[in-house]
Amino acid sequence: MTVSDMLDLFVDTSGFGHLVDTTQSYHSLTATIYKTARRQGRKFITTEHIIIELVALLTSPLRIPRAAMIAFIEGIKKSPYVEIVHMDLALNEKAWQLLKVHQDKEWSLVDCGSFVVMKERGIIEALTSDHHFEQAGFIQLLKS
Repeated sequence: MTVSDMLDLFVDTSGFGHLVDTTQSYHSLTATIYKTARRQGRKFITTEHIIIELVALLTSPLRIPRAAMIAFIEGIKKSPYVEIVHMDLALNEKAWQLLKVHQDKEWSLVDCGSFVVMKERGIIEALTSDHHFEQAGFIQLLKS
């Protein structure tokens, strides 16, 4: 077991998207990582901003049927393996400051909020295909 096997794992919008949509390029890899992390007892951390962004992704462009999208989101919300971090005023302000400091990057405010949560919790790996996580110094698990 490596050190990362025992740490929480951050799940980004793209990670959830690849997990739910079997037509996505990283679906198999995502499912394998998810199952392995569950077996290892790792907790999946995400934010309410990711959930909001995920609803938009699943609606369009992925066009997941509304009932399936709602069931997937409800499953995330009820899962004992997933913690959804509430982005309070302090976290939102830290995310905004990070965005302002890194104007040379194309990071979104959602990305910056994710980076703040990951840093504060000591999370180093993200279940994501978004290269912005690597730019921010984290390990992007879904890449070629």
